[in-house]
Amino acid sequence: MENIKLYIIFVAEMIESIGVLTIFLGLLYALLDFMIGLIKKKTNQLEKLRQTIGKSILLGLEILIAADIILTVSAEPTLRSVSILGLIVVVRTILSTSLQIELEGRFPWNRTK
Repeated sequence: MENIKLYIIFVAEMIESIGVLTIFLGLLYALLDFMIGLIKKKTNQLEKLRQTIGKSILLGLEILIAADIILTVSAEPTLRSVSILGLIVVVRTILSTSLQIELEGRFPWNRTK
């Protein structure tokens, strides 16, 4: 059973790394795209930069939440660890929602058809 926990922790750490890498690569992509757009004299490049960076942060946060859930489930589920997970999920959900509102200009549940 202890070996399984080690594998689960390893997988969770890999998922965390993927989340951080997603944010980092998204930032690099956004900056490269921004620079190319400036060279080609395209309009609205700053807004596109903000949108691309925001989307990569949103995706990275979702991946990091998944890693936190896996880590908490794999450990001994104590009231303290579950409370910490709940707080982390609440903070990241608020960040994700506020980023999505900033990017789209509306609440996520107010989708237009």
